[in-house]
Amino acid sequence: MNVKDMIPAAENAADLMRSLSHPQRLLALCALGTEEKTVADLRCELGGIDQVPMSQQLMRLRADGLVESRREGTSVYYRIARPEVLHVIEALQAAYCQPVGEAKKVGRGSGG
Repeated sequence: MNVKDMIPAAENAADLMRSLSHPQRLLALCALGTEEKTVADLRCELGGIDQVPMSQQLMRLRADGLVESRREGTSVYYRIARPEVLHVIEALQAAYCQPVGEAKKVGRGSGG
């Protein structure tokens, strides 16, 4: 495939990476995985993040098309919206969420 033909896919991938670039958004997607969860479920699982910031991050993920929501009574349930989002989350978990001592340090201050 010609690199120029990959421009739309590269733009889509860059948009996805921008959406994942906030730790709370990334953690929310990791916590969702293949399940539906409420804001309260996510807050509990993620160590008690305040409701307002958690809701704001979920709204951003929904606006970016990464999660979908449904209302049931007074609760709103969130789930990952697209299979490619789940694939990226699973790849990141495989690369970065290994047991202590096995994880590779990549990025800031790692020297390469």
